[in-house]
Amino acid sequence: MIKKFKADKNERADKFLSEKLNVSRNQIEQLIKNFLVKVNGKTIKKGGVKINPGDEIEVEFLEAARSKEDYEVDFDIPVLFEDDDLLVVNKPPGIVVHPAPSVKEATLVDWLKSKNYRLSTLAGEERFGIVHRIDKETSGALVIAKNNKTHEFLSAQLKDKTMGRYYLMLLNEPLKQAVCVDKPIARNPKNRLKMAYVKNGREAKTLFVPLYENFTAAKLYTGRTHQIRVHLSTIGRYILGDVLYGAKKQTAKRVMLHAYELYFIHPSGKKVSIIAPMFDDFINKLPKGIKNEKIGDISGRFNAYYGLCGK
Repeated sequence: MIKKFKADKNERADKFLSEKLNVSRNQIEQLIKNFLVKVNGKTIKKGGVKINPGDEIEVEFLEAARSKEDYEVDFDIPVLFEDDDLLVVNKPPGIVVHPAPSVKEATLVDWLKSKNYRLSTLAGEERFGIVHRIDKETSGALVIAKNNKTHEFLSAQLKDKTMGRYYLMLLNEPLKQAVCVDKPIARNPKNRLKMAYVKNGREAKTLFVPLYENFTAAKLYTGRTHQIRVHLSTIGRYILGDVLYGAKKQTAKRVMLHAYELYFIHPSGKKVSIIAPMFDDFINKLPKGIKNEKIGDISGRFNAYYGLCGK
């Protein structure tokens, strides 16, 4: 599939396409890297190429491969919802979402290919269908686009906040009360593996609500890397199993963080809310007195606290 646009002002090519397609510049760079973007009939190699009013910009979207496996896939992933436009999966802990040079094992994308899913190509070959991601150790709900139109539609919701997530976590110490953390985040200047609260960083806002003892929920208002973990560190807490931001020695074998509820607007216009059941390793760490079947609708627990974050 090929899409064509006509420029109406002087601008960088990557910025222009990012706005037209409602995706990040990184995703546009992937398209450019794969020689899929032309300006006035000539393939461009850099996103910084300047375009002028009247220039014709052409973007080609490749068909995703249907059965390609870069690594042996020896796991399965629960599907929570599926139709012709998208699917929502419950990603188990320990599985990386998409391939990268440092990843030497099968990923969620490899699993999708092994199941012969036809997926969107908007994010480039290595990220077929991936609209958003969660960390390897984090479990929970993840939405995947089956075609480019749906991918564009969902990506726009990430930007305008009509798509959102509620997370569950187990902390080293209980929160005394609900709290909104509104502190910008950037790469930690002292440790490149970590993010940190940095005054001139990117805007980041998280609302934390205690549920029972150290069992806590969070709503993301932005989607920065390690956002929940960084914001917890600013209030003297960390997630069990988090050796990067917490104690180096812990009994939990992974970061006890789960994307429990995902909501968005389906391309049909219908509002959708999907709950991803917790995995056994998380359930086994819950405080005594909590029963899985009584957790239910987490979003309702936040109704009394939205004012803390100004919305």
